[in-house]
Amino acid sequence: MKRSPLLVIFITVFIDLVGFGIVIPVLPFYAEGTKFGATPREVGLLFASYSVMQLIFAPVLGRLSDKYGRRPVLLISLIGTSLGFLILGFATTLWMLFLGRIIDGISGGNISTAQAYIADVTTKENRAKGMGLIGAAFGLGFVFGPAIGGVLSRWGINVPFLFAGTLAFANAILLYFVLPETVTQDHPARISAASGRGWRQLIESLKRPRLGFVLTIYFLSIVAFSIMTAVFSLFMMFRLGYDAFHNGWVFAYVGVISAIIQGGLIGKLVKRFGEPALVIIGSLLFSASLFATPFIGPAVGLMGILLTGAVSSIGNALNAPSLSSLASKSAGAGEQGGVLGAMQSVASLARAVGPSLAAFLIYSAVAHMGFDGRPQNMSDSSIFRTFWIAASIQFVAFFIAVYFARRYGEKYAIGEMAKAA
Repeated sequence: MKRSPLLVIFITVFIDLVGFGIVIPVLPFYAEGTKFGATPREVGLLFASYSVMQLIFAPVLGRLSDKYGRRPVLLISLIGTSLGFLILGFATTLWMLFLGRIIDGISGGNISTAQAYIADVTTKENRAKGMGLIGAAFGLGFVFGPAIGGVLSRWGINVPFLFAGTLAFANAILLYFVLPETVTQDHPARISAASGRGWRQLIESLKRPRLGFVLTIYFLSIVAFSIMTAVFSLFMMFRLGYDAFHNGWVFAYVGVISAIIQGGLIGKLVKRFGEPALVIIGSLLFSASLFATPFIGPAVGLMGILLTGAVSSIGNALNAPSLSSLASKSAGAGEQGGVLGAMQSVASLARAVGPSLAAFLIYSAVAHMGFDGRPQNMSDSSIFRTFWIAASIQFVAFFIAVYFARRYGEKYAIGEMAKAA
């Protein structure tokens, strides 16, 4: 297995996630500023619009990558990302913010395509380790992205988006010149796509019970995570008085922990415990962190945020690459782009559902805040319900993961994934 293509994929995803990481702490402040005057509900819908477009187009791009190759799909998606960010940065009205996020979402199939690329160049035994590269890129993206967004916001709240657009375009240039194609003329993916089975083959693969459980757990986990990301910046602003700069460094801290686990430890942990066990542990840790977060107040402050953030990061770092590995192992070589595209589509649906749900809960939560940022009625505050609903959703994912491990765990461990029941 050549290392250079994996390094290029890592850099590609890392740069892309730096741009994604820039959005999270800055976009709520940008949209709610005097220039656009978006309500908290509109901020939630702004996050959701990106995900709705990904929901529609991720499986399409996944199948296109099977038919025409990973390289052109990655290139087009990066150009679209660059355009979306530049529209955000130069926006003058609220509808332009939505347009920028929609364009970025339509072209946002690069993660599933990058996963399919990794599946092309790794064995099933090394699949989780390979997917851990994506996780590490996510983690490092959350290290540098939010921190860069916070710092650049001091020179103008729109500057981080202009920087992200330029970075994505540079990423496209890098990919064009150095990334080799893996889908050759005799590749199983291209043969499968040329046979005309495309979506029918994908639908048949989704009927497999094992893959269905993996996608269900993944969906619930992303819903919980997206609720948290939609509300977290506002929570820290109202409860602790943090601005985009401070929020950026908190997200960076969380990203460091995630990068360490997914970049250096996940392969060893999978070999020792197996993917199903890591999904169980990760789901439980993330649920616990979501439950505990709203108890953090000014008296606990930064230490409380750092503690719950660490637990949350560890949980997600164990969860995400393990689920991606299980989904990839459930597919044959000719369906990697389609199945991983479907997984990305499930994630996009979750990222649409989560912020949409959070948008209504956030509005109520903010309405219950006093001028000093403290809830006027702590026992009945909507901000508690927002985090607790996310925690409950993740706890359901935990129970499903336990059932899944008891029923299919051994078969996953011994590499019988392609023989879906």
